Amino acid sequence: MARPIEEFAMAWQALSGNGGCDGWRCISVSPAGLCTIMAARRFPGNEEAMLAGFHSAKAPPKESLPEGVGFEVAREDPHGDGRTWIALTRKDSGGEEMFAEMVCDVVGVMDAVAASGEESVLRAMLSRIRAWQEFMRRTPRGLSPEAEVGLAGELAFLDMLLDAGMSVCSVVESWLGPTGGIQDFEIGSGSVEVKSTLSSNGFPAKIGSLEQLDDSFRSPLFIAGVRFVQGGEGRTLGDMARDLSEKLTATPGAAADFVDRLVAAGFPPAHYGRYTRRFSMDSMKILEVDGDFPRFIPGNVAAAIRRVKYELDLDRLPREGVTVSEVIERLGVA
Repeated sequence: MARPIEEFAMAWQALSGNGGCDGWRCISVSPAGLCTIMAARRFPGNEEAMLAGFHSAKAPPKESLPEGVGFEVAREDPHGDGRTWIALTRKDSGGEEMFAEMVCDVVGVMDAVAASGEESVLRAMLSRIRAWQEFMRRTPRGLSPEAEVGLAGELAFLDMLLDAGMSVCSVVESWLGPTGGIQDFEIGSGSVEVKSTLSSNGFPAKIGSLEQLDDSFRSPLFIAGVRFVQGGEGRTLGDMARDLSEKLTATPGAAADFVDRLVAAGFPPAHYGRYTRRFSMDSMKILEVDGDFPRFIPGNVAAAIRRVKYELDLDRLPREGVTVSEVIERLGVA
């Protein structure tokens, strides 16, 4: 659960304009276990920041720290006390409201793993910041209606993998769509690309690259078409995320990893209430992408063609579908 935004907003307001000289001005807020948390401003720029102080955990090298549009992460020594301090600081290009939302979410995940010790707190902090880094890069204004439906399909497929008996950690780790994977899921030796639609007349599936349906690197490759109907007794995107989080609660590491990926996909917990459309899954059809599957891949186009986007109608493919359980077995994780 994210920290209340007031905890930081009031401290930042009290610190604003109290520069006088260069450096840090800080107010302690509630710690995350043994990790000291401070709301801070850095002068002379007066930028808002969150400082996390660790007694024993060691920060990674500077070059491996995340940095995103609107914020920066750096090792600091605000008090000269020899502790490891990590500063998450807003850049001039970053919005104040979005930065506050980010800080509260990051500290919330630190709270969730506090009982596991400082190393876990530091890992969780940096992992969630990297998820926000991806969020800022891809979808800082939130999900488009098309992306909303697409994410609903990925969550529906993830849920079906869990119901089919795949281990919690394996399912979450396999979901690579939010973090830039070529296909949405990499499972065992192969992968699955998920496409979603609200259309009742055909199933348009947009293919974004020559590599997306290329099985030369990972095989077998499947495409899962998820058809939704809207309204009625369906669930919102937030409902789906909350239900899946509930299923994952017994495995805290996987639960935190799942939310990291939601953030990277453009859907942090603070946005669960923003999307009000309700979806019910009408059907799912899973097809194997083999040598006879209609597609453009590097192996069947001229070498001079470097980039291709196209659309398939999955309803017009005269192929027998397979079940999720059969997919899992074929991918070698049964």
